[in-house]
Amino acid sequence: MRNVERYPVEGPNALWQMYRTVSRFKAVRNFIFIQMTRYCPSLPLKNWIYRRILGMKVGRHSAFALMVMVDVFFPERISVGDNSIIGYNTTILTHEYLIKEYRLGHVTIGSNVMIGANTTILPGVTIGDGAVVAAGSVVHKDVPAGAFVGGNPVRELSRK
Repeated sequence: MRNVERYPVEGPNALWQMYRTVSRFKAVRNFIFIQMTRYCPSLPLKNWIYRRILGMKVGRHSAFALMVMVDVFFPERISVGDNSIIGYNTTILTHEYLIKEYRLGHVTIGSNVMIGANTTILPGVTIGDGAVVAAGSVVHKDVPAGAFVGGNPVRELSRK
């Protein structure tokens, strides 16, 4: 199971109560900067925005491809090691708003990791150093270091 914190809610579903968990100002500010980074052609500028404005931990020489979507409400829960590549249109989530609860979890991506295009990474997941995630995968559980995983849901395809 993923490493997530669970918070039950009363009343309507958790998404209707999202602004009790995150301020509107933070959500709007993060949305604006995330949209800028999605189209930004400069990798150093993207990483600067992720680190300084959104509070993410991003290692040296890590690269976020065009259209990567990081979590709007809690990007500070995302950590990426050195020399990793996050592929085109990947989504990295650190929250889930459900009917009777919401969940928060850190996402840790190690060093020298390759995430293929159109991948979705769910909250509470750790991807180990040197792992490769195939394009179009849904990462719903931890990925061991050096593993090659893919699919929906993700499964191990091989290990180095």
